[in-house]
Amino acid sequence: MSLRPTYEERSIKSANKDDADERVEVQVTPDPEEALAVYRLDVDTSTVDPRKLKRKIDFRLIPWLALLYLMNFLDRGSIGNARLYNMQKDLHLTDKQYLIALTVFFFPYSLFEVPSNLALRYLRPSRWLSFIVFVWGIAMTFHGFAHNYGDLIGLRFLLGLAEAGLYPGIVFYLSCWYKRSELGSRVAVFFSSATVAGAFSGLLAAAIHNMDGIGGRPGWAWIFILEGLATIVVATASFWVLQDFPETAKFLTEAERVYVIRGLQEDMQFSAGGEKFKFKYLRQCLTDWKTYIAMGIYMGFDGPLFAFSLFTPTILSELGFKATAANLLSVPVYAWACMVTCAIGFLGDRLGSRGFINLVLFGTGLVGYIILVASRSAALSYFAVYLAAASIYPTIRKAWVSGNVEGSYKRSAVLGMAIGFGNLNGAVTSNVYRSQDKPWYSLGHGIVLAYIGIGWLCSLAYMILLQRENRARDRGERDEVIEGVDNKHANAENGQYATVADARRKKGDTWSGFKYTL
Repeated sequence: MSLRPTYEERSIKSANKDDADERVEVQVTPDPEEALAVYRLDVDTSTVDPRKLKRKIDFRLIPWLALLYLMNFLDRGSIGNARLYNMQKDLHLTDKQYLIALTVFFFPYSLFEVPSNLALRYLRPSRWLSFIVFVWGIAMTFHGFAHNYGDLIGLRFLLGLAEAGLYPGIVFYLSCWYKRSELGSRVAVFFSSATVAGAFSGLLAAAIHNMDGIGGRPGWAWIFILEGLATIVVATASFWVLQDFPETAKFLTEAERVYVIRGLQEDMQFSAGGEKFKFKYLRQCLTDWKTYIAMGIYMGFDGPLFAFSLFTPTILSELGFKATAANLLSVPVYAWACMVTCAIGFLGDRLGSRGFINLVLFGTGLVGYIILVASRSAALSYFAVYLAAASIYPTIRKAWVSGNVEGSYKRSAVLGMAIGFGNLNGAVTSNVYRSQDKPWYSLGHGIVLAYIGIGWLCSLAYMILLQRENRARDRGERDEVIEGVDNKHANAENGQYATVADARRKKGDTWSGFKYTL
């Protein structure tokens, strides 16, 4: 397994047929430094069974990450269920105060995501993720002891601060373990736990509410207390269960660790195997146009995601269903979203192309919310909720954005900014379903519709610009000057480097040999 020089790889490719023969003549002889680009060249990996190794990694990583995200989504959305069981009345909250309590959550949740991702890379996942899960478990438990509006505001702020790092952290963490062609299905499986949480939370809330009056606490308080205590238990176990990065994974043999890292490096993850933090990685993130379009894509589905998860029980109850019935009717919606999420994740990995799928998903959401805006039938609106769920929950956008950024610290920063900005829009969408608009909530549905439209347009722009950049690289317009390499397309403005390996390391996804996935 080796890494080939970029110009030799691309010598047989050309957008101009008349130029193709000349480019084929370009030959590169790998130098000793290029050979060292192969991680741990002294380790023999010929005995590693790739399929067995992949199953081993999947089994050790995905189930526990799915459990963590299940607890995350369960805890975050429990306030919507508690509201149905008189929480708002018991805490003497006006509708405006309730919406403010929802909104307060999103500011620390959004702003803390970039520093949290950087801390994850520096402090190790087993320590950092376990710590933040433990903190939010405490915050969730104390929701059950809130007495007034002030208590609730403070607890929602703490909850947002602690939960901020989990989702972007897991997406970044998985990108450090899996190739781009493998990432989508794994992200989909772990994220499907959010849809399970949506279904399970309704059933769980209906059951826990039967504890009303026990210990002098109302039923809605027990929803917070029991879910929070369960989260604390999971957080404590996570310190020992969670693995760190491939280069230090204790459950793998040395040959298996080396095999994983070599595979990632061949898949354009040149930073696999270790990378020291430098501020230039943050600068690369901030000056990359992909970061800002990715923020628009995340805005297009994160805003609707929070609105959907927080208000689905309320919307269903206002369509004429009682509290428990509304919670139970949300169960098949989330079960459907779970199936679609997993299917789309595997389809994206199989096809190796995610842009067109993403456009279709956003298009489905546009249809769903147009129906919700116009509908005056409970049955038709309930059908449209299924279309909305199928559009919002699939995670193909996450794998698409992550797979097109190279450099572990840069990728962590880009994901933190994109996901953080998307989540910040939850502060908007958590306020769009006003009580005076019930039962049809046309204004709220219209605002979510606009968000999905923005996501569709940003996805189209992202795909077009990535394709244009790939074609420019095929034509040699981005070729760097490499010492000892005769390449007529090389341009000093693209950088001058001692070897191809040096160019890879320093330029990341801006290196001329890096190919973006569409």
